[in-house]
Amino acid sequence: MKILYFTATGNSLYIAKSIGGEIYSIPQMIKEGRYEFTDDKIGIVFPLHSWSVTPYIVDFLKKATFNCNYLFAITTYGIYSGAVAKHLQDIGKEAGFSFSYINKIKMVDNYIPTFNMDKEVKKEPKKGIEKQLEGIKSDIANSKKWIMKESIIDKMATNHMLKRGSKPYNKKRLKVHAYGEGIKNYIDVDDSCTQCGVCAKVCPVDNITMDYKNGKIALSDKCFMCFACVHHCPSNAIHIKGQVSKSRYRNSHIKLKEIIDANK
Repeated sequence: MKILYFTATGNSLYIAKSIGGEIYSIPQMIKEGRYEFTDDKIGIVFPLHSWSVTPYIVDFLKKATFNCNYLFAITTYGIYSGAVAKHLQDIGKEAGFSFSYINKIKMVDNYIPTFNMDKEVKKEPKKGIEKQLEGIKSDIANSKKWIMKESIIDKMATNHMLKRGSKPYNKKRLKVHAYGEGIKNYIDVDDSCTQCGVCAKVCPVDNITMDYKNGKIALSDKCFMCFACVHHCPSNAIHIKGQVSKSRYRNSHIKLKEIIDANK
């Protein structure tokens, strides 16, 4: 079994490792130009962005070829998952493959423009992550065919997000939602930046370089708001305008080196 994953704060990496098999980082596969995978079972594990599949993963899936008898997807999310299963099925239909199993697992919501990470971590025990995970692992081991059910309201919510594209939200609602060049308007780097380079190492799309002239960092136009750079900055020097707090998050089972190795 092969598991392809993307992780920013370690949640999806923890799930991928827990399911077992050979695990492969999607950012690494993209950088290597590797899009064909063969095994009896193949899984995709990724975090939900805006109640849908982030464009970064969409692009990968549309280019990928999966030679397998059982293709499954697990999405990690914090509060609400929208109609991510429908979105995945639509992507598969367009790309020429179908999923045998799609499920989700509720974890710490690490969307810092809206949530205080200290408060979210305190809620973690109530989410029953290990119980959710055991059920999913059993389903996959038994090759269960199942796609999670979603309501009309869920589908409307996800469609709304997909139609928004890169348009910023009302700041009173989610404070920041921008892609590419637009992210520069929402990120601040304060003088505590030591140019250690961790932010550049955890960025899956190589969007960050050291700006030695100004003593901070420079952003390019490839950002898709995974916030790995913000969460893992050792100096807590990177901030989102309008952020709820300065608290940051990394899955307690995952080390910083694993995030770096996954996204380098």
